Amino acid sequence: MADLLRKPFGTRGKVHDITPASAGWRYVGFGLYHLKAGDKAAECTGDTEVILVVVEGKARISGAGQDWGVLGARMSVFEKTAPHCLYLPNGSDWDVVAETDCVLAVCAAPSKGARSAHRIDPDGIALTERGTGTNTRYINNIAMENEDYADSLLVTEVFTPAGHWSSYPSHRHDEDDFPRITYLEETYYHRLNPASGFGVQRVYTDDGQLDETMAVSDGDVVLVPRGHHPCGAPYGFEMYYLNVMAGPLRKWRFVAAPEVTWIMERDA
Repeated sequence: MADLLRKPFGTRGKVHDITPASAGWRYVGFGLYHLKAGDKAAECTGDTEVILVVVEGKARISGAGQDWGVLGARMSVFEKTAPHCLYLPNGSDWDVVAETDCVLAVCAAPSKGARSAHRIDPDGIALTERGTGTNTRYINNIAMENEDYADSLLVTEVFTPAGHWSSYPSHRHDEDDFPRITYLEETYYHRLNPASGFGVQRVYTDDGQLDETMAVSDGDVVLVPRGHHPCGAPYGFEMYYLNVMAGPLRKWRFVAAPEVTWIMERDA
């Protein structure tokens, strides 16, 4: 069985620390901190660029030689408001002091080092609807292809209503063959409402060499090294996830799974 489901390894401090080496791939890194008011966290971006996402709560953040003030507003992701984020280029030191209970995501990928640190304010992030019927979900694009904020990183939030599917119809982005498809590694940081619930995510390739179906709990991370990766929220439980993608080209192009191509064409 592939080691695609990562459980948090604590309840305070850094609870996820996924590196390219630990994931067995080349591009995406993902870290997550759970902080209480007054707790601190600090890192250096090294040879990566980083987008800090204040998932919940408020924190005072300094980075790349600047004091960015207190970032964050929503106390729960399920408020569905846009997050406060900060882009930091490679070679940047950053530190955080939590003002309230705080969840901080650290999204990382290789960088050419040509960009400057900047805030990604919630005013520039609009909640948009995607899909139809029980495939409807809602998107906060933090730094996707149209947002020219980064060298490699693609970062987005998705809210999936109870009883709905997401990252569906099933699709893959695991070949470097632009413009037909791009190679992008991906992480899913999952949250559930109520937190006692569960979701389902399948990661599978057309040839069946990879085929894993996982029950995800609140706070889990799923790795998608290749293949299709749909997920579902059971009746009674909302699902949120934060996606981080990166590869050799900062473009999101995908190919649908053969069995669902007709759905994608019908709903286009």
